Amino acid sequence: MKSLTKISALCLALAATSAFAAPMLYNMVDGSPLDFEWAMEEGRDTEAVRVFLDTGENIYNETPEFLPVGEELFAGMCSGCHGHYGEGKIGPGLNDDYWSYMGNETDEGFFSSIYGGLTGQMGPMWGSLTLDEMLLVMAWTRHLYTGDPKDATWLTPEKRAGFTSFTPAKASIPAEEDEEEGEAASD
Repeated sequence: MKSLTKISALCLALAATSAFAAPMLYNMVDGSPLDFEWAMEEGRDTEAVRVFLDTGENIYNETPEFLPVGEELFAGMCSGCHGHYGEGKIGPGLNDDYWSYMGNETDEGFFSSIYGGLTGQMGPMWGSLTLDEMLLVMAWTRHLYTGDPKDATWLTPEKRAGFTSFTPAKASIPAEEDEEEGEAASD
């Protein structure tokens, strides 16, 4: 009976530690573990990278002070293929509930897609973005989500409760300014 109790205790201990184990990050194309030797030295040792590699949580998600940096990186590195609002162009949309690669529903899978690349034109970004910049781009992309907040599984429950689906701002010129410009042009 004592040995059964010891085995049960050992199983519980192993289950508890595996619940907090670092995420396993794999190449989305060939299934091999991601090789971080290829990553740029800069941006490896930030708090966000440490937390992500330990837990799989992107602490930049819905953190307002980091979203503008992610937006700028996305505009320069991703919007040409994925659209300014992640709506998709020659690359798939990234702002809705449909994922070409189902693993992208999680931050671990999304990071793996960015770091290691995918089939088609999406090459690996390990030579173009630092690990920290990848997390910033992911946070901005997640911010662009247009679906139901309850389906935003990458957010912590606290952040999900306060999340509002993204709606692109519409550029408009007030009618008065539009008329004034027309009058000035005809003078």
